[in-house]
Amino acid sequence: MSLQVGIVGLPNSGKTALFNALTHAGAKVTAYASVEKPHLGAAVVPDERLKPIAEVVGSGKWTAASIRVVDAPGTGPAHLGALRQADALLAVVDGFSAGADPPRDLEAIQLELLVADRDHVEKRLEKVRRDAKSGDPAIRHEVAELEAVLAHLETEKPLSEWPGQLPRELEPLTTKPLIAVENGSGGIDCQLEAELAELPDDEAAAFREGPSALDEFVRRLRDTLDLITFFTANENEARSWLLRKGSTALDAAGAVHSDMARGFIRCEVVRFDELLASGSRAEAARRGLQRLEGRTYLVEDGDVLNVRFNV
Repeated sequence: MSLQVGIVGLPNSGKTALFNALTHAGAKVTAYASVEKPHLGAAVVPDERLKPIAEVVGSGKWTAASIRVVDAPGTGPAHLGALRQADALLAVVDGFSAGADPPRDLEAIQLELLVADRDHVEKRLEKVRRDAKSGDPAIRHEVAELEAVLAHLETEKPLSEWPGQLPRELEPLTTKPLIAVENGSGGIDCQLEAELAELPDDEAAAFREGPSALDEFVRRLRDTLDLITFFTANENEARSWLLRKGSTALDAAGAVHSDMARGFIRCEVVRFDELLASGSRAEAARRGLQRLEGRTYLVEDGDVLNVRFNV
């Protein structure tokens, strides 16, 4: 499953403009009241190592890693529910209008997320209380857990400050990393970046003084989630993939396809720079640079993996 990031912001903060800058989706910027469904798109994460790997392996094409991006249509509990599967949240705050106060807006967004979590827990508790009439001890235990979690939220504390382990059925928003993005001269000009997203990369670069919205987004997301990049390559296609640091070869196989993880046998691993220096996988193996690893191998940034599996 690919990484997913949610975008949240107050009305007129520029969050949909940021969505367009990241995804090139061209979503219509409109009032909250007229939007019912989230905008969905993908932010492609370029990697300069991918093309040389494809050329060495003889891949017919190369495909860069992507991150699924969800732009919530509003800040109410029903709208924010679309972000519960996200790995991280981007909070877009107004830094351009007269009287703008980014810290105040960020605090308002954090409160909206907390309210959404409270609504989420209340609905779960209502259901579990009905189920508890069966007398099942496990369900009764969950009722007690949820009541305690709800009491915590009612003190206006996020679930990131919950001292214990949360019930696994919950999908909280306030435990997710929250990355603030100021839309304005002190951060990213989201509207300009959305317009530049419609131009070729070399033309767009001429209008910028610093990194693009995508570059800054990827940098901050890598730092926040501690991401690494690994590669797969064969004669058909070379691809880059994003993975959390500390993940195993089995995790990497699952990121490519669930069948690979289910039927995992072993993994052939070579560093991208050693593959390029060798000129081919066969030569890298001859030099002893390619090695066999099991499912518990910790994948490193720049690894080129060839997963052997049988389903």
